[in-house]
Amino acid sequence: QVQLVESGGGLVQAGDSLRLSCAASGRTFSTNAMGWFRQAPGKERELAAAISYSSGAPYYPDSVKGRFTIFRDNAKNTVYLQMNSLKPEDTAVYYCAGWAGTYYGGRPDYWGQGTQVTVSS
Repeated sequence: QVQLVESGGGLVQAGDSLRLSCAASGRTFSTNAMGWFRQAPGKERELAAAISYSSGAPYYPDSVKGRFTIFRDNAKNTVYLQMNSLKPEDTAVYYCAGWAGTYYGGRPDYWGQGTQVTVSS
């Protein structure tokens, strides 16, 4: 059974940093695309960052570009999201996601349970 378990969320002030972690178990994701989605209250879930297995720059929407960094440690089967210069609009539940394939296209095949990030002004 595949499990993605997030950690690292919390309450911070604007301008602070947080690092989210997503530990995978049940299968190896070293050759798979991984990503982070987020969902703010009353809004649709959106892709916040994604990284493919093959070459190519990670994906970030304009709203987080330059502030968020996604990276992976394949030896630990873990993907991280480093979030700097946090803003109140980054407040959301953050979900780790994994794809069965090497690229982050389409709906993810695996989801974590989510971790709350709250940024106060």
